[in-house]
Amino acid sequence: MEDFTLTFGNDLNISVQVGDILYYTNPTTEDGVGISSQADIVRVGKILTIAGRVMTCEIETTTVPPNDDSFILFSKDSRVNMSSPVGYYGLAKFKNDSTVKGEMFAASCDVFESSK
Repeated sequence: MEDFTLTFGNDLNISVQVGDILYYTNPTTEDGVGISSQADIVRVGKILTIAGRVMTCEIETTTVPPNDDSFILFSKDSRVNMSSPVGYYGLAKFKNDSTVKGEMFAASCDVFESSK
């Protein structure tokens, strides 16, 4: 296991934090839309540090690191970050900035009555 550093050109997602697991995929382009299958996702490792737009994570020596064109994603530690609603409301906006048709296959929401 060794450390791997990524530098991003844009601000990082506000919810990414140390301890999350970093993944990447190298999507292909079809009709102007990036496409990747779940089988193409590569686990990089646990995020160790975040400083502005620079992130360091663990990587196995046998794992091919992401390149500049890779799509980077992350997952939360399910032992700490349970997927249940917090707060009083939620707001979602789905927007396709492409001129090419895109399809979204699923969106979900977890709702429960917390008070009367």
